[in-house]
Amino acid sequence: MTFQVTFPTKWSDFDPNRHMRHTAYNEYAAEVRVRYFAKHNFSMAAFTKYNLGPILFTEETSFRKEVHAGENITVNIKLQGVSENNERWKIVHEIFNEAGTLSAVIKVYGAWIDLTKRKLCVPPVATNEMFDFAEKTADFEIINLKK
Repeated sequence: MTFQVTFPTKWSDFDPNRHMRHTAYNEYAAEVRVRYFAKHNFSMAAFTKYNLGPILFTEETSFRKEVHAGENITVNIKLQGVSENNERWKIVHEIFNEAGTLSAVIKVYGAWIDLTKRKLCVPPVATNEMFDFAEKTADFEIINLKK
């Protein structure tokens, strides 16, 4: 199932060279992740209920085509990998400019953390739906935690 969000860019997203700030791309990707989680019954309220949150180990951004001030951008989310217990996940975001041209690709590798123990944790069964129904990348894999 495709999940994407279109955003109007803001003045604060751009640097003096009229380039979209590199961190703005990542902020929009993070917003799409949180909205995707919420759409699948794992909202900020659920994070509080289960006392956990998402964390990132890596975040890699590849810039392809410029986004101009005032343009709308569309950001999608695809699952590149997940561990059998849903503890760890790899997500890819593609960001398209207003003309529909791929502008950036953001890859994140993350997990869930218990906010009291400050340790990685297996999320509740409620997270299964969000990963089961996610659009998968062509190179989707099951993440092996035994390596």
